[in-house]
Amino acid sequence: MDYRVVLLIGAAVTALFPAVGGAQEGDATAGATVFKKCATCHIAESDTNKVGPSLNKLFGRKAGTHPDFAYSAGMKAAGEGGLVWDETVLRDYLHNPRAKVKGTKMAFVGLKDDQEITDLIAYLKQYSQ
Repeated sequence: MDYRVVLLIGAAVTALFPAVGGAQEGDATAGATVFKKCATCHIAESDTNKVGPSLNKLFGRKAGTHPDFAYSAGMKAAGEGGLVWDETVLRDYLHNPRAKVKGTKMAFVGLKDDQEITDLIAYLKQYSQ
């Protein structure tokens, strides 16, 4: 088979199924709507703690280390054990916080819709640059 045909087929598959070609991109605007579920306890736009820690500059931060926040022993232990917030870790956590970090005091049950999580991550990434 001609390599150009193979490349053309590969390009077509990637165009039709973008998740196959790489990481799925989220919609930060839709993520802002999803964040409303989080906004009672968290803020992303500034480095201010509320009931939950600030999510400003979250990506790359070791779990349980935001200044002036009283974390649960479970969250502190997760950070001490090497948990650092990246897209994969946050995705797992958002699906089921209590399964990802045993002993977390976050009462939120999690998000079940993968697209909502992808959009929320896109929204939070704006505040981690």
